[in-house]
Parts: sequence; structure tokens; C-alpha cells
Amino acid sequence: MPARNYAIVTASYWGFTLTDGALRMLVLLHFFRLGYTPFTLAFLFLLYEAAGIAANLGGGWLAARFGIARMLAVGQSLQIAGLVMLSGLDPAWSAAVSVVWVVVAQGIAGVAKDVTKTASKSAIKATSSEGRGQLFRWVAWFTGSKNAMKGIGFFVGGLLLDVAGFRPALWLLAGLLVIILAAGLVLLPRELGKAKSSRTVKELFGKSRGVNLLAAARIFMFGARDVWFVVGLPVFLYANGWRFFEVGGFLAAWTIAYGGIQAIAPSLVRRSTDGLSREVPAARLWAALLVAVPVGLAAVMQVPGLWRPDIVLVIGLALFGLPFAVNSSLHSYLILAYAGSEKAAEDVGFYYAANATGRLLGIVLSGLLYQFGGMTACLVGSAVMLAICWLVTFLLPASVRSATNERETGEAGASRKREQNSR
Repeated sequence: MPARNYAIVTASYWGFTLTDGALRMLVLLHFFRLGYTPFTLAFLFLLYEAAGIAANLGGGWLAARFGIARMLAVGQSLQIAGLVMLSGLDPAWSAAVSVVWVVVAQGIAGVAKDVTKTASKSAIKATSSEGRGQLFRWVAWFTGSKNAMKGIGFFVGGLLLDVAGFRPALWLLAGLLVIILAAGLVLLPRELGKAKSSRTVKELFGKSRGVNLLAAARIFMFGARDVWFVVGLPVFLYANGWRFFEVGGFLAAWTIAYGGIQAIAPSLVRRSTDGLSREVPAARLWAALLVAVPVGLAAVMQVPGLWRPDIVLVIGLALFGLPFAVNSSLHSYLILAYAGSEKAAEDVGFYYAANATGRLLGIVLSGLLYQFGGMTACLVGSAVMLAICWLVTFLLPASVRSATNERETGEAGASRKREQNSR
């Protein structure tokens, strides 16, 4: 039964992620074709990421309270609503009205994505039953396959924009999600993932040191990716003569390869019996390797008369994918290793709220840095953020005893406060 539920959740999230990747490419390329500046393009995604911060926090709490299956259905329903709303965009509207409409629709999609992701990741903790070895494998496969599907979504989005057009593409994606929503409602048990939820805001944010530090590292790691990935790279490639489907195809290939590496990350990392003593040092090593890539690439991009800077950039960012994928997979495992069993959904939601915060920061910087300093500025910004992420990993608890003691201390303190309040 645990394996069956894991498979259903994974398949459900695959379909959702495909539509989410396609939607991002549709919005980015469609509005760049209409003449929007890089900063305006970044602005279109601001509410998408900002809404995700609250959605992750609330989604974790709601998943613990009402169950994972219901929250998956909520996320998928919101995504359908966002796609339908976006399809109602009228070309006759003014630029200001169009931007507001798209930002609101993207905000709905942002809530949908992060509610769905938090519920899905929490399901892994709820269904894993064979210790940390199985947990790492299941997390790695889920995360890697999800990102591979997102890459396919990038390609599908670019292809649909070329072949079908903006509005028909949105309708097709919404129809696919309706099928996925119906299947999940029928196949998943409603009690999956239900647990005690926090009673106060202070308790909700009262996480262990390991969870807090990992969340901080996640902010800078994903900000470092999106500072070049979201606006800078697609616009740079399109400005250098690439067609929509070619831009979408490269982003798809990068994300699929990145997801594939994530899925095999357990075979690239020396494992420990306690699940932390080797994994945490590995996260530090891979973070250090990650910093070196944008630093070197930014230096190469400054060479006068550089041959085909677009090709050089593509090769460099392909190399970036290996350490980033392994590091991301390690982080996704460590959050579940640090998370408490009773409130795993809340801990995961808190962690992915930090993830959304990093993406929000990366998106803003991507538009600003590209507009004022080009692709080199985006790469320098990425290197700085990755250096901060690397430094934070040296503070992570590297033993089960320290991580458990911190978590139990926090849970005991919260329990005493509840008892005092109930007297």
C-alpha cells in the first residue's frame, strides 16, 4: 500500500509539473514576443513566487490537518482556474490591464504549484517505511523525475506556442489537469498524511536548527539558479537568434538531464548508516563545486571576440546542472531527515516556503541584472548567492544525535506551552 500511494502521488505530480513547466514557457515567450522588457517579464512571475511562500506554509499545515489527498486536489483545481483565467486575456486590453491580469493568474498558479508540491513531498515521508535508505531513494526518484517532467513541459510550452497558439495551448493544459484531478480523487486514500497540526503561528514557525539552516541554504541555492534561468537565459538565447521551440527545447533538455541526475544522486553520494554523517559533508562538497561554475563562466564570457557566446553559455550551464542536481537532491533528502515525524508536512512546507523565497529573489534579480548588466551580471549574482549557500551548510547538524536532540527539544517546548495554555 505505501508503494502504491507513492506511485499515485508521483504520477499525479508528474502531470501537474508538465503543465506548470509549459505554462512558464508560454507566458515568458509569448510576452517577450509582444515586446515586454526583461524586468517586466520578471514582474509577471513575482506574485507566482510570492504567493508560493504563503502557500507552502499554509499547505503544510493544511496537509497535516486535512490529509494529503485533499491538498493535492486543491492545488490541481487552482491550477485549472489559473489556466482558464489566463486564457481569458484580451489582446485589446491596455498593457497595464494585461500585466495585472497575468500577474493575478500567475499568482493563482503559484499557490497551486506550491500547495501541490508540499503535499506531494510530504506523502513520501508518510509512505516510506524502510528507513533512511528507502527515504533517500524515494526522494531522489520523485524529485528527479518531477524535474524531468518539468523539462518536458518547457518543450511542450514552446512547441504549443509555435503550433497551436497561446489560448488553445492553455485550454489543452487545463483539460489534462482535469483528468489528473479526477484520477487522484478516486485512487488516493483520504486519510493519507493526516497528523497533529500546530495550534499557533509561533508553534508553526518553531522549527529545529537543522530545518531552519537548511531552509536558509535553500533560499540562496534556488535564487542562484533562477537569477539566470528564469529571464536572463531565455531572453539571451532568443536575442541571439534562437526560435521559441529551440529555447524551450534547451531549457527542457537541461531540466530533464538535471532531473535524471537527481534521480541517481544516491549512487553518487557515499551513504552513512545514520543518514547524516556522510550526507551533510557531501552537501558541502557539492556546494563548493557549484560555486566554481558561474565564476568560471562569467570570466569566460568577458573574453573579447568570444566565439558564439550563446553556445559557450549553453555548454557552461550544462556543466552547472551536475553539481546543482546532486546538491538539490541532497537537500530534498535532508529536509525529510531533519523533519519531525508528527509534523513532517509542516516542516516540508516551511522548507519549501524558503525555496519559494529564493526563487522570488532570483526572479527579481534576473530581470534587473540582465537589463542593466546582461548575462554576465546574472552569472556573478548566481556565484555570490551560491557562496552564501555553501557557507550555511557548514552549520548543518551532521549527526542523528544532534539533529534529534534539537528536534525533541523544540517539540517538548511546544508541548509544554500547549499544556500551560490549556490550564
